[in-house]
Order: sequence, then structure tokens, then C-alpha cells
Amino acid sequence: MEIRIGIGYDSHKFVKGKKLFIGGIEIPFDFGLLGHSDGDVAIHALIDSVLGAAHLPNLGVLFPDDSLEYKDVDSKKLLKVACKLLAEKGFQIVNIDGVLILELPKLSQYFDLMNTTLAEIMGINPEQVNFKAKTNEGMGFVGRGEGVACIVVSLVAETKQDLSL
Repeated sequence: MEIRIGIGYDSHKFVKGKKLFIGGIEIPFDFGLLGHSDGDVAIHALIDSVLGAAHLPNLGVLFPDDSLEYKDVDSKKLLKVACKLLAEKGFQIVNIDGVLILELPKLSQYFDLMNTTLAEIMGINPEQVNFKAKTNEGMGFVGRGEGVACIVVSLVAETKQDLSL
């Protein structure tokens, strides 16, 4: 059985006037994330990690930010498409591990819901998805509270196929 690993990264800056979506859920906060879609930094990094593991084109190629079709789109829809492409390529998700890097808001109370929401979209067990958060200790754009970054690693394996007749 073939096993592959993919890594994804994304970052978005905070803006007034948008809702904050991270990991497929809305987080109460005074700012949202600037993006062509809903700006869900966790899902965007997740998509790129899954696509990368399967040697598929990245998020920007599949869902270009100059396309009106994807303007303000719910990133959960994009994740569903990415998972369909992964399955068509003959792979299934084994494990997802993600790190959100931000100063605020504090996210610890949301991780169970994030993991469950993302697992449901991907058709896997919530125990196969693990997001956590770290600060940037005041350094860089994240440390100054200007935005959020996310890194995700995905482990995928070849889909088991019954070859019996």
C-alpha cells in the first residue's frame, strides 16, 4: 500500500466587516480574514496538504482567486471537491495534523467542533483530525495581531481495493 504525506500553508490578514471562519466554523471575533473566499485559513492549508500528498494541483490552481465563481465561497465546499479529487486519484485520508498560528482570538474551546466539522466533510473519524494553536510570541505579522497563519500535514494512503471477482 502506498502512503504519502502532504504539507499545506496559508495565511490571511485580519479585516473589519467580515465574519471569522476557521476550521469550518464561525468564531466570534471583531475581525474576519481577508480572502477571495471566506478566508478560512485552516481549510485552505488543509486542502493544499491533501492535494499535495496526492500530487494534484494546489488550491490556487483549482480555485483561482480571480474567478467570480469562488468569490466569498464557503471553503467547506472547496474541501469537499478536494476530497473527491483525492478519492478519484485512489487515496484516502489517514490523518490530519494542523497548527494555527495567531495571537487572538483564543481557540482552545473550538477545537473539538473544528475537528468534528472537518472530519465530517472529509468522511473520516474526528480522531483522525487534530488542530491546535500556537502564538508567534509577538514576532512578525502574526505576533502583531495582523492575521493568522496555518500549517497542516496530511497522511494519505492508497485506497484498499478488493481485487477478487
